Amino acid sequence: IVAEIGAEVPHKEYREKIGTIVTGLIFRAEGSVLVFDLGKAHGVMPPAESVNGEDYHMNQRMKVLVKDIREGPRGTEIIVSRSDPQFIVKLFESEVPEIASGTVVIEAIAREAGSRTKIAVSSRDDKIDPIGSCVGQKGVRVQAVIAELNGEKVDIVPFSVSVEKLIASALSPAKVTEVQIVDLENQAAVVSVPEDQLSLAIGKEGQNVRLAFKLTKWKIDIKGAPSVFGLTLEERAD
Repeated sequence: IVAEIGAEVPHKEYREKIGTIVTGLIFRAEGSVLVFDLGKAHGVMPPAESVNGEDYHMNQRMKVLVKDIREGPRGTEIIVSRSDPQFIVKLFESEVPEIASGTVVIEAIAREAGSRTKIAVSSRDDKIDPIGSCVGQKGVRVQAVIAELNGEKVDIVPFSVSVEKLIASALSPAKVTEVQIVDLENQAAVVSVPEDQLSLAIGKEGQNVRLAFKLTKWKIDIKGAPSVFGLTLEERAD
């Protein structure tokens, strides 16, 4: 991978940009690795940092997250990403002034790049609705983020210090009737949902409950559904 930063470009400038979004131009592909022209330097996007389903082509201009700077076999490489969850955090920061100012906070994020993301948000001002701020009038803010993500679904849920409330919110859009903490030490909970909400709570191929787990860091079993995390309710009872 040839993606060296020229001696005339100070490393410090790009180190200061780690965790921020820049716009680059795809100008070379080396196998499955994309090389971006960032203006003053080249950025490298390894396959793990690209998004399945996204169409990449030469001379395409797109936003990327400056993820890291590291020494590679051919010099110093700037690693850029579109799959990192922080990419979405920064997109919201650019679209939502309340996030940029620190009034609204993205407390947690879980992402399956190219498919779906969940974010849990809170507000430091009781007069500011964190979800409304992220959605924007007529959905304009969240739609701008989704457009940049080429249609990836984004669920915005309220953060809560109450584990039960957070788990219930994380399973949105499903309606949760009860959350039982069954193992505090191992952070495991059992959730009840109406029968007609079961498939919605689980999600396609288990995605909804999987993302809820990533968001909350709690193992979530849904009554009446196959366990995603090992033991079923019946096996636990034995």
